[in-house]
Amino acid sequence: MTAGRRRPGAGPPDGARTAAGARRAGASRAGGDSPGRTAEPPAAPPYPRPTKEQLAAAAGRLLPDLIAPGLDVLFVGINPGLWSAATGWHFARPGNRFWPALHRGRFTPRQLHPSEQEALPALGLGITNMVARATARADELTAEELVRGAEVLTGKVERYRPRWVAVVGVTAYRVGFARPKAGFGPQPEPLGGARLWVLPNPSGLNAHFTPETLGAAFGELHRATNA
Repeated sequence: MTAGRRRPGAGPPDGARTAAGARRAGASRAGGDSPGRTAEPPAAPPYPRPTKEQLAAAAGRLLPDLIAPGLDVLFVGINPGLWSAATGWHFARPGNRFWPALHRGRFTPRQLHPSEQEALPALGLGITNMVARATARADELTAEELVRGAEVLTGKVERYRPRWVAVVGVTAYRVGFARPKAGFGPQPEPLGGARLWVLPNPSGLNAHFTPETLGAAFGELHRATNA
């Protein structure tokens, strides 16, 4: 959470979870129908909720990436919320539907708790953000931050070479990459050599998508990565 901001094209920050060696040779995506899938991780223990003071103190913190070379899919959030900044876990706020959607879409063998995020690289998955600093709401970010974040993201993709990049939030993608008419699903242009997909924002504030339809959107991406 407190790792310094990376320069485009630079190596991972000191605090970044690069998960070197975490991926087992031959590990496959968690599709449920392919051999060699990694073992199902154990259930996460209960964890304490951050206090109001801890959440307030988390504003502006940086959340380290969960990334490794050669991932199948690198998921890209808009920016960390205060729950994520306070806990160190991506998409950690209760009510955020990223982890349920990841399981509904067949990327994970069961629904993982945010505290289990370190299990993702072994499944060929990683998480980063368009903008590193934490805010209470994504609309606190400026257009300039999103544009700069798109440039930094491109550098990460060129360095780590994932097969697919999935931006979780169409509005942030439209602003950051100057694609005002972009929609959900596969995008015509690659990003840093990776194929590009845009998913709905899994925030509980996004009332346009139910847990079922959000899971279906993740499932479309999963099928594409296995095609």
